[in-house]
Amino acid sequence: MESKRRLRIITNNPLVKACLPTDYWVDFEHITYRQVLVKTRDFVYAGYRLYTHPLSGSVKPNETPYKSVVISRSPSNMEPEEAMIISSSIETFDKFPPCKRELSESVLKDFQLIDYTLLCGAIGLDATAGLSDRFSQR
Repeated sequence: MESKRRLRIITNNPLVKACLPTDYWVDFEHITYRQVLVKTRDFVYAGYRLYTHPLSGSVKPNETPYKSVVISRSPSNMEPEEAMIISSSIETFDKFPPCKRELSESVLKDFQLIDYTLLCGAIGLDATAGLSDRFSQR
């Protein structure tokens, strides 16, 4: 994995924004999981490197509203294999029927934690450190 100075994290997860150290570039927006994938695709097509798989983890895309994907901070050359991965990920996402159930605040927080933990594992960051820093500031 690249140094944190070379990473950009595209996410819709507020826990990622709140808990990652400020020297990470967190590109946070209140958008859907699919919109995170489309935004990532646009960056990959523009030459940004894809550092984490867009469908990582065992939670199906229609089960969680949160997703974080790591790309390079700046573009170089478009990688056809990475463009295929992100395009296929969007196609896979679209195969799952949308979840029509209402998720409680507790369940949403659980899904945020799952996404945050997966992200931390991918970038080699201690997830508990970010969480303890966040909750010690309360």
